[in-house]
Amino acid sequence: MAIDLTDGELVTQIGTANNPMAEAEFVRRLAPRVRLYGLRHLRCHDAADDLTQHVLLTALQALRENRLRDPAKLASFVLGMCRMATLDFRRNAQRRDRLNEEFASNLRLPDRPTPEPLDRDQLARCLQALRERERTVIVMSFYDDQTAADVSSFLGVSDTNVRVIRHRAIQQLRQCMGADL
Repeated sequence: MAIDLTDGELVTQIGTANNPMAEAEFVRRLAPRVRLYGLRHLRCHDAADDLTQHVLLTALQALRENRLRDPAKLASFVLGMCRMATLDFRRNAQRRDRLNEEFASNLRLPDRPTPEPLDRDQLARCLQALRERERTVIVMSFYDDQTAADVSSFLGVSDTNVRVIRHRAIQQLRQCMGADL
């Protein structure tokens, strides 16, 4: 639902009345413009989204604190914030690229051995070797993607107890699989 206010009235509503509807209208009006500015100048959808979020949050904070001198110039105010934020984004990207060029050659990651393929039959045997409660915790945690709170309410034990059971069961599975601890 659009509010039928001028930019000046909208700024006044945000600054003095802390009107959430006015803030929503501000975002509705200006978000597409800011995103388009970001797309044109940053040429990246993700960067444009980041710019939009940054500029709108900063502008809303400024409006809440009544830092806009001429409320009728809302669009110019936001455009100026877009320019400054875009310059900061570019400057940070250049700085990051320069640091990567300078220091990335010194960063050599250690060679990692290629992991052996998982023996699924052995894992199934190891799971069957666990006690029922331990197997239930492992299956609910990793197969069903349940939280400790969900598992604890299902089993009728505390969250802490579920974490301990899960930790011990994982240790048993590692030993059974012959993995290095």
